[in-house]
Amino acid sequence: MLSETQGTIFIVDDDRYVLDSVSNLLREYGFNVIPFGSGVEALKRFASEPVDLVLTDINMPGMTGLELLEKIRFLDNETPVLLMTAYADLDTAVMAIQKGAFDFIIKPYRPPYLIHAVEKGINYKRLTRIEKNYKRELEHTVELRTAELNEALHKLTKMSREIIERLTAAAELRDEDTGQHIARIGMYAKLLSSHLGLPNDFVENISVASSMHDIGKIGIPDSILLKPGTLTAEEFETIKQHTTIGETILLGSSHSMLQMGATIAATHHERWDGSGYPCGLKGENIPLAGRIVMLADQYDALRNIRVYKPAFSHAKACDIILKGDNRTMPHHFDPCILKAFDSIKDEFAAIFEASLS
Repeated sequence: MLSETQGTIFIVDDDRYVLDSVSNLLREYGFNVIPFGSGVEALKRFASEPVDLVLTDINMPGMTGLELLEKIRFLDNETPVLLMTAYADLDTAVMAIQKGAFDFIIKPYRPPYLIHAVEKGINYKRLTRIEKNYKRELEHTVELRTAELNEALHKLTKMSREIIERLTAAAELRDEDTGQHIARIGMYAKLLSSHLGLPNDFVENISVASSMHDIGKIGIPDSILLKPGTLTAEEFETIKQHTTIGETILLGSSHSMLQMGATIAATHHERWDGSGYPCGLKGENIPLAGRIVMLADQYDALRNIRVYKPAFSHAKACDIILKGDNRTMPHHFDPCILKAFDSIKDEFAAIFEASLS
């Protein structure tokens, strides 16, 4: 595996004869050798210069090979350190392995074994470097792909929301409400959900899904939907069908936002006391998203003009929701949601007024 540039080796030995002979042998095999007569000198150089392998004698005065190994490991956990010793001491070998030694060379060494051990150590260092570079490159690639996927997801989500808004706007154009009604319902629902401490996914979904609450009105005849006077009982029964029509339009999607939209379309006219439509659901049998949008829709309807009523002020709308009148009563609403509304009702007013400016 070694290339023409065989690698740089630090050789450390206090015996000048051994130091020269080992250095000359390794140079003949193409290695770049830097000799040191003491561990202290080698350590100073090691701290400032990259090296592929350290070959050191164990028994040296001043700083032993084991001490040098320990200090090298403190600075660098990857560079292989080969230890040379004149005798095989099992305890010393075990201690050296524990401190991170790569291999042992027993003196007097056999040149082929020494070359093999050195090549093995340098190859290990290079493979370790390749692995690190590969991991770094892989991490960089993953980061880039993740960023690209997040951008694509953001664009897809933005496009999905725009499609939903355009679709619901088409339905709203057939009614007396405006596009601002759609936006306000989303903001009311998000505000209530956040105040109730609901999960972020729920809050984000309902802020968009709530805009689809009346999408079923696209299937109601204009003669009824746009009738300027009071509806007959039969006409009101037709109007009620917008809930089931909306659910049918949105039902069956694998997208969580559209799933919630189907639920809201079907249940945003159900009442806590069971007096709502289309199914007369009661209490917690009404899905939470439907209960939230029901109150949001009721507030906005009270603030806007209808054929049967004028536009009410914020104070009047809140008084009707919290205390009741002939049409709307507090027991129509989930008590927890009603309490949340009471706490943040002035923020509803801010949303409504901002939409008019």
